[in-house]
Amino acid sequence: MYLTATSRIHELTPEERAIYATLTPARLPEHVAIIMDGNGRWAGARSLKRFLGHQQGAKNVQLVTETASRIGLPWLTLYAFSLENNLRRPRAEVSFLMRLLRSYLESNLQRMMDNNVRIRYIGRTHELPPDVQERMQWAAEETARNTGTVLTLALNYGARSEMVDAFRALSAELKHKGLSADRVTEEDIHRHLYTAHMPDPDLLIRTSGEMRISNYLLWQIAYTEIFVTERFWPDFRGIHLLEAIAAYQRRERRYGGLGEAEREDQASDDLAREEAAARTVAR
Repeated sequence: MYLTATSRIHELTPEERAIYATLTPARLPEHVAIIMDGNGRWAGARSLKRFLGHQQGAKNVQLVTETASRIGLPWLTLYAFSLENNLRRPRAEVSFLMRLLRSYLESNLQRMMDNNVRIRYIGRTHELPPDVQERMQWAAEETARNTGTVLTLALNYGARSEMVDAFRALSAELKHKGLSADRVTEEDIHRHLYTAHMPDPDLLIRTSGEMRISNYLLWQIAYTEIFVTERFWPDFRGIHLLEAIAAYQRRERRYGGLGEAEREDQASDDLAREEAAARTVAR
């Protein structure tokens, strides 16, 4: 377990520290994934242009990341730009989002360094504009030696396309090694996912109140706890990340098994059956 030896709790705001004090540090999630939704609706509710919602949302990425870094969260993965966004949004909006990504990387690199944050990416990033790819690689190389929170941006990402890419790579591997498909295991598929280097998310947060996964980390969230907030992403701060973690810690993760109360009931039933069987034998 990644404990808080690397945390900087003293840098949290008083309000954040109050919530953190209610948490069990040893039970912090190892990996939190977030679907950052609601930028456009946030702007529309204020009679603002959509791009202003995206700008505010980009600012929040760094704010939430810094809170994650201060509590020693190992992995934070943000759904920044989906494959569907790239295909279906107006070209002008997509171009603006690409400029915003470049600006985010350039203006926040020093803050990433100050917070010991390492940045990485998942998705079909090779399809993004060359100048954006160059800035992405630059930021990744500059932060590569940082040892704190790994901030992963899902860019031009779709979970189904990830699985297609994984299956293609696995098929090529099987052909190269002369192996049969009936020997494929879940671990073989996992090795070819974009996320093979990280643990599956413990907690998935979705902002804006929408009750859907939106083609995000479909393989990886098989047993992930889901937290949905009505708050739009531009209004989501570090304190709300801590509130989601508090809700996560109040849950009992079962992974398809029985909960503690159910195990106790099962044990009582088993004992009752054993006692009944013993009485029958005694007769």
